[in-house]
Amino acid sequence: MEGALLLLLIACWRGAAPAEAARACEAASTTASGSRAPSQFCKGDLIFDEEFSTLDLAAWEHEVTLAGGGNWEFQLYGNNRSNSYAEDGRLYLTPSLTAEQYGEAFLSSGTISLYGGAPADTCTNPADYGCSRTGSTTNILNPVKSARIRTINSFRFKYGRVEIKAKMPSGDWLWPGMWMLPLYNAYSTWPASGEIDLAESRGNANYVQDGVNIGSEQVASTLHFGPYSGLDAYERAHFQKNAGAGGGYDKEFHLYQMEWTADHIKFSLDGVEMGTVTPPSGGFWELGNFNSVNPSADNPWRGGTKMAPFDQEFYILLNLAVGGVNGYFPDSAANPKSKPWLNTSPQASTDFWNGRADWLPTWGTAETKSLQVDWVKVWAV
Repeated sequence: MEGALLLLLIACWRGAAPAEAARACEAASTTASGSRAPSQFCKGDLIFDEEFSTLDLAAWEHEVTLAGGGNWEFQLYGNNRSNSYAEDGRLYLTPSLTAEQYGEAFLSSGTISLYGGAPADTCTNPADYGCSRTGSTTNILNPVKSARIRTINSFRFKYGRVEIKAKMPSGDWLWPGMWMLPLYNAYSTWPASGEIDLAESRGNANYVQDGVNIGSEQVASTLHFGPYSGLDAYERAHFQKNAGAGGGYDKEFHLYQMEWTADHIKFSLDGVEMGTVTPPSGGFWELGNFNSVNPSADNPWRGGTKMAPFDQEFYILLNLAVGGVNGYFPDSAANPKSKPWLNTSPQASTDFWNGRADWLPTWGTAETKSLQVDWVKVWAV
């Protein structure tokens, strides 16, 4: 009764008559928290609206790390207006060369320490020597600088409708991502608490595997889930779409969309469904067929709902990575200029840097090599 009265008062405060108010404000299943989350809202309300008139550092925290995203990617992330900025109502995440700041010799002999003294300068991920590294001739320092920003303190939510209008970058070995991670890891570490990849792509114009362009003409949406890091059933919740020859997602802005409810997660592109994941009664444990894959594994979601691990608040991330050795850039795919490193190489970042005469010209201008984001919006459901 008190909850219904509160909703009625909210709607009346918005100017609706009492009879209309009871109908106008329908209770939402969405929850939201953080400094930019509204304290009260109804189903259908726009609860997060970022149009990048400026880069609001109170809303978007920069990650500061050399860690490489758990994939030994080749970029370092920091807070620098060369790599992240807003201009004309758009966010730009732009890669640059580390050697442009430190000099090329520094890559193989210098030390980068990210132990800053101010809160905004604090290293955010110490994994894989993420806070301090020293270069050598075989393993140089991260040769690229880029940006990864997140709403971890400003906006987290459970269930909602998400829309991001963005243009993917153009350039070999660029890896843009628009995705979400859980705030508290309610079911243990990755991937037990889940990961939602709204959209990711590769910047290569003509990167072909089995006759399919898996570069800038392809985008993918994925859910990652599993009981431990070696067991991730993402293949059962992975959808991809190709734009067709010459129609890469780096050419125009597109709408990347998701509907997340207590029943399903649906991914769409420009209003057209790419795929929907509706877990059965046994939840994502049953969907992943984990009892058969590893009968001795424990189900970390047995205390959650059927949507577990996707029944907790997640925050939004936007980033532009480069390369890596986890197989996202497969060695078997063909590129006009050969991939300069193998995913099994013990000196992959060095091999990548040594091949810059091939990939650097493909990065083009600051604008074309950037992940450009027009807006990020979330509605309550």
